[in-house]
Amino acid sequence: MSELPQEILDVAIIGSGFAGLGMAIKLRQEGRRSFVVLEKEAALGGTWLVNHYPGCACDVQSHLYSFSFEQNPDWSRTFSPQSEIRDYLEHCADKYDVRRAIRFGCEVTRARFDEAAACWELTAADGQQLRARVLVSGMGGLSRPSIPDFPGLSEFRGYRFHSQQWDHEYPLEGKRVAVIGTGASAIQLVPRVAEKVAHLDLYQRTPPWVLSKPDFRVAPFWRRLFRQMPWTQRLFRTAIYWHLEGRAFAFTRFPAVMKLIQPMARRFIARQIRDPALRAKLTPDYTLGCKRVLMANDYYPTLDREHVDVHSGGVKGFTATGVIGADGLERPADAVILATGFAATEPLPPGAIIGRDGVDIVEAWKDTGPEAYLGCTVAGFPNLFILAGPNTGLGHSSMVFMIESQIAYVMDALRRMDQDNLASVDLKPAVQAEYNRRLQRRMQRTVWETGGCRSWYMDAGGKNVALWPNFTWQFRLRTRRFRLNDYDWRPHPRASASGAVATHGAQA
Repeated sequence: MSELPQEILDVAIIGSGFAGLGMAIKLRQEGRRSFVVLEKEAALGGTWLVNHYPGCACDVQSHLYSFSFEQNPDWSRTFSPQSEIRDYLEHCADKYDVRRAIRFGCEVTRARFDEAAACWELTAADGQQLRARVLVSGMGGLSRPSIPDFPGLSEFRGYRFHSQQWDHEYPLEGKRVAVIGTGASAIQLVPRVAEKVAHLDLYQRTPPWVLSKPDFRVAPFWRRLFRQMPWTQRLFRTAIYWHLEGRAFAFTRFPAVMKLIQPMARRFIARQIRDPALRAKLTPDYTLGCKRVLMANDYYPTLDREHVDVHSGGVKGFTATGVIGADGLERPADAVILATGFAATEPLPPGAIIGRDGVDIVEAWKDTGPEAYLGCTVAGFPNLFILAGPNTGLGHSSMVFMIESQIAYVMDALRRMDQDNLASVDLKPAVQAEYNRRLQRRMQRTVWETGGCRSWYMDAGGKNVALWPNFTWQFRLRTRRFRLNDYDWRPHPRASASGAVATHGAQA
């Protein structure tokens, strides 16, 4: 292992998706130069780089699912495909001159807080090491594939891969293929796969609610208008924002309203599925919104095709040549596609982030599940800021809005640390506990808690650790200022009259 470098960077950022890239841009705009972005892949983009399965696209309107400071007048569709979002992020990196701050192929395997030096020591998979005063995690909750431990999966002799690890070289034509899962990725890829294969077996544990997707090509007139009169695009973006924000009333305040929308969703199924038995199999028995609401116009027609079969109850196991469904029947498969989602409730692997007193963040969350203050800071982990952290996910609007809110919070924290010459800031445990107590009490009124389902939003203990149970504008208000009173802090040694580093608790 190489020796630790003497230089201490101001900020180290992990990840180069919307979160990491947005953080780097704001640092550059403020004139900060002592920062680095550490990206494990060979290119930038985060989830929009590694997810490239057929049909991959955004399910939030792109005029809102983008940076507020860099609006794109040339989105081709209302809901843009993966390649276009990736190109947008590449454009942002070049326009704001942050590409040179990115170290590609640099996978951070361990980050440890050095209390004496008040900095983070980072170690990469290749042994490379660096130190930074502040660590910003932009890894996100949808970056690690979730692959259930199905009995016999390792014995399956056919071809298999997770939707995030799509193999475009594998020929699907003429094959019998099994797709496991019916979440957001599956409803996008299943129609593309069904176009090629001889037979498709789709295994669902519980059916999702799927609504019509209002996806349209953006006409050249509107693109010219947005380019020539940018204020019209800002107005359009604002209209989208408040339209989506209105959904928060039903999701978080009055979940009974979601039941009023269900007849429309059932009619959508009835119009596209001819077989009554299949229609019943695809109709959820829980309240709309309890699980992630999906949008697609080609998913149900695909399931109604002769060479596609839907099997309820999930998967019991695998054999060398096929899949065993919940009904106990084995069905042959040449290939298996695992559309089984991500480890959203386990956002960080054990040993990745070590805070004060050598405590692993995974261990710190052992009893509570992942939790933070404003989804951003965690008690016992000084100078660590998590973007898109626990309870910042959304069921109704754009995550980029939440990410930008947190970036503003981090930037204000950095300014305050510089202004007061602080070596470190560490969230008070009581602040974290009270914030999450109130958040979970608020969560009890939401459709995710009252809708009668078990979703990936929940951890193993049944606690919703993924979603923000309120309006996004309220989150923006909460993150507009960094409140030093919420933190214990240490001045830089040179700020101490005695030359020693003293520990202080801010006055409440």
